[in-house]
Amino acid sequence: MFLFPVIYLVFFFLSVYYVLQGKTDRFLIFVIFSLPIYITSLSVSFMYGFGSLIPLLQACKEFLVLLTLGCLIYRLKERIQFHTVDWLIIAYLSYILLYVILPIGSYSVMEKLLSYKSSCFFALVYFIGRLSSGTNVNLNKYFSYICMVAIAAAVVLLFELINGQHLQTHTGYPDYNFYFFNVDPSGNYGLTWTFETSNGIKRFASFFSMPLEHAAATLVTLSVLIALMTRRDNKLKLNNFIIIAFCCTLLSVLFAFSRASFVSYFIMLYAYAILTKKKLLLKIFHWGLVALALITLVWTKGDVYDFIASTIDFTDSSSVSHLLEWLDGVQAIASHPLGLGLGASGRIAGELKANIGGENQLIIIGVQTGLVSVLLYLWIYVLIIGNAAKLFMRQSHLKYRKLGIALVLLKVGLIIPLLTSEVESYIYISYFTWFLSGLMISMVAQNNLSLRHQL
Repeated sequence: MFLFPVIYLVFFFLSVYYVLQGKTDRFLIFVIFSLPIYITSLSVSFMYGFGSLIPLLQACKEFLVLLTLGCLIYRLKERIQFHTVDWLIIAYLSYILLYVILPIGSYSVMEKLLSYKSSCFFALVYFIGRLSSGTNVNLNKYFSYICMVAIAAAVVLLFELINGQHLQTHTGYPDYNFYFFNVDPSGNYGLTWTFETSNGIKRFASFFSMPLEHAAATLVTLSVLIALMTRRDNKLKLNNFIIIAFCCTLLSVLFAFSRASFVSYFIMLYAYAILTKKKLLLKIFHWGLVALALITLVWTKGDVYDFIASTIDFTDSSSVSHLLEWLDGVQAIASHPLGLGLGASGRIAGELKANIGGENQLIIIGVQTGLVSVLLYLWIYVLIIGNAAKLFMRQSHLKYRKLGIALVLLKVGLIIPLLTSEVESYIYISYFTWFLSGLMISMVAQNNLSLRHQL
């Protein structure tokens, strides 16, 4: 188990070294190899008696983000041409900062700052991508690294399935959660309820923080797999590595038992078929849905059938809890359109057992800082999808097309998880997605500038 914190630190120091050398894109090495094992590394460190070092390990990610952004700003050679998305993110950051400065809400300034970081830190990662040069970022290399992580996650998952035990029962996960987040062990396996379905089926997280993050990570891998396969003529380019990685994502999304990610997984494939106008693939999907419905009705029995049925009719405890959390959040937003203040929903309130709303990224934002911040977040989200789709469909340059298809599919795939969880708390997924978003806008802005120069 000691290998997890060792790997975490090795890639942290390696990334710091490369960033100081001016190779700021190597920041992604830490994001790809260290952040998936972030919570596991911390809990193992705590289990081995290094609890006093946990705050330093936690601060590594913020330190690296600030260092990378600082190096990019220091080495900036020309004035940045701001894009609409840039201005919207700056507006989002500035607006929510008001809730730290003004006496809104019942939490202390320190608690508000922690909540501000949770709500807005992704913007700094966005600007790392935004200030990066597309020509210096080897997308194929980093996309392949993500596939390697997916394969490693599936290998760990296989060991979990063979032994019938969660990895987290051996990493000190329950004690870490209780000591740092005031979360008591719960569920039938001494972890938290998220590690099982309402009817007791085990959900596996591999080396991720929880099954929901494990499942959502498969969406990241699927999007980069499709990008790696993309060619100028939209034909698929397969090899053994891609096939193995694809099989690993299927294994992970099945045994993580996340309904949101499972549905999103196939929505992404369907969206790809529409974007590339693959009529055969669309027919396979349509007939596949019919076959899946028949299999579910005729052959599926027992716990799996109950799990599917209770999901559809919203009678299982998980679905009911989602609805109740959403209802509380919507009522709070309706009563306080400008928000209740930072900390009222999400991590800070959750630790104090005073959470309002939740189970939905938009509701968590809205409860704290109102409808304006929700609209800004949505506007940014939609513009990123639109620009990524245009980049894929209108550009002939293969690198542009790969980035466009990866990002548009990932953003579309994360819509359902966005509505059923605090998806920005999955730092591996959040950091990588927002870096790609910034890099995409950088490429779009550079392309627009080149066109203006030609005219």
